[in-house]
Amino acid sequence: MVSRILVANRGEIAARIVRTCAELGITSIAVYAGSDRDALHVRLADESVDLGGATARDGYLAIDRIIAAAKDSGADAIHPGYGFLAENADFAAAVESAGLVFIGPPASAIATMGDKVAARRVAEAAGAFPVPGTLKPVETVDEVLAFGAAHGYPLAVKASFGGGGRGMRVVTGPDEAGHAFEAARREATGAFGRGEIYLERYLGTARHIEVQIFADTHGDVVWLGDRDCSVQRRHQKLIEESPAPGLPPELRRSMGEAAVRIARHVGYVGAGTVEFLVEEGDFYFLEMNTRIQVEHPVTEEVLGLDLIAEQIRVAAGEPLSVRRSGPEPRGHAIELRINAEDPAGGRFLPSPGRITVLEVPHGPGVRWDTGYEAGDEVSGAFDSLIGKLVVWAPDRITAIRRALAALRRTRIEGPATTVAAHLAVLRHPRFVAGGVTTRWLESEVELPAETTAAGPRPADAPCRSEVWIGGRRHLVPFHGPVASAPKASALPADGRAGGPRRTAGRAAPSGDGTVTSPMQGTVTSVSIAENDRVRAGDVLFIVEAMKMENPVRATVSGAVAELRAAVGAVVAAGDVLAVIRPDETPES
Repeated sequence: MVSRILVANRGEIAARIVRTCAELGITSIAVYAGSDRDALHVRLADESVDLGGATARDGYLAIDRIIAAAKDSGADAIHPGYGFLAENADFAAAVESAGLVFIGPPASAIATMGDKVAARRVAEAAGAFPVPGTLKPVETVDEVLAFGAAHGYPLAVKASFGGGGRGMRVVTGPDEAGHAFEAARREATGAFGRGEIYLERYLGTARHIEVQIFADTHGDVVWLGDRDCSVQRRHQKLIEESPAPGLPPELRRSMGEAAVRIARHVGYVGAGTVEFLVEEGDFYFLEMNTRIQVEHPVTEEVLGLDLIAEQIRVAAGEPLSVRRSGPEPRGHAIELRINAEDPAGGRFLPSPGRITVLEVPHGPGVRWDTGYEAGDEVSGAFDSLIGKLVVWAPDRITAIRRALAALRRTRIEGPATTVAAHLAVLRHPRFVAGGVTTRWLESEVELPAETTAAGPRPADAPCRSEVWIGGRRHLVPFHGPVASAPKASALPADGRAGGPRRTAGRAAPSGDGTVTSPMQGTVTSVSIAENDRVRAGDVLFIVEAMKMENPVRATVSGAVAELRAAVGAVVAAGDVLAVIRPDETPES
């Protein structure tokens, strides 16, 4: 067993790994960059190391700095968590070359399955047929059009080295091909450093089902159940549950066996997830994630396992604790991703900011995995996940009721959150019945037109003070009165928290032609120049925040009179990006 683990990540997953290290008697070493020096994962870890740099790229993505931090701190292993470098084959190889244990699969498996096009070929060789699509990257819009003509629409343009819904665009017709092609390449390059893309048929009535697999160095490979991850927005998961409701036993077993064949084919070791789309009784290979998943807690809850501990033991050369595939799940578990996003009107706009109140209920069958406490800042530079509310119950209906009860007692003030969306989903008859599809949330669920947000942090809101005890830094929260905060209360039946109300998190359309940013973020694309003509609804800018691209559209038709933002500009909500001189008469 290793004795000192450096956690090469931040936020919820870093805090989660630190917790397991403590339970195993292993020293945990956190790393941080920029404003994260006061983050929860740093406060919880036994030790911490400053990576230097102010951004993810020169901190959490800097392989040389992380390796140096591990060696300087005396770590004998590195756990990458998920995201950042978790699926970077060069990082895994560098860890091993430095004489350290990489708590993850071999670099060769990461390289093969991290290339989504190569992974499709592996799946076919293992008898797990992928969604119909290309088996090599596409390089021109003409190839997208040709694929659409041959296979029909809609189709999906996807990043070859992507994941988590990033670098993916759905094309419903030929007129959207050019924009989707460029947008997917741009986002893939920015998020993963690789701009290659491939094409798939888009299955519009499919469920997203994934299978948890585990393999050790002794030749054992098992599948440990499945999860339904179909409740999504922007092709990113919002709610997961295990086991997937309503699957025929034979289909469930066939997917598990296919996942094991894929893992064996690439010489896999450690935790992994094989994702499938299920439609009309058939299943199709989608991709393999060569890391621990965000949604791993629901599998833990129904199997009574600690998958992080299992990762650590397997990386140390120990055999699997579960030697047979398909163990019978105990009860039902649901995970709700509580994100700093405003779901008003279904837009899910990023909502970074300081958390002034964070109260989540505790009780039997209720678990809260988080990277934040009251007083912490949710940065717009990273993903929007505040925490994961996980509930377990003896059956699915009881789990839904328990989740609703926990949500009603949850209070998060500061940034807007997805709590209202979760309440709407859990109450919906279609979700209760089970078996919703990946497009269901965005096409059938009506979310509140407006939600609440606490606005700027009051001067007397909870904050932190720094003290040093025994050579270590500690942060002490002060919970004084907050004059402008709403009275403490549980969420009312309509799912809206108390406090001041606002409109839906985006600037209202302006008839005078002023185009403003709906959020704080970074301008990553500008598609206009001064004097260009535009039509109302045209995409003029892309503003990225919390790992999400958000289009900003023309509010009127006319000519661009002023252009006030360039690529790379950091803007706040309400900042003017452009001014359009409206046409005198409406266009026909």
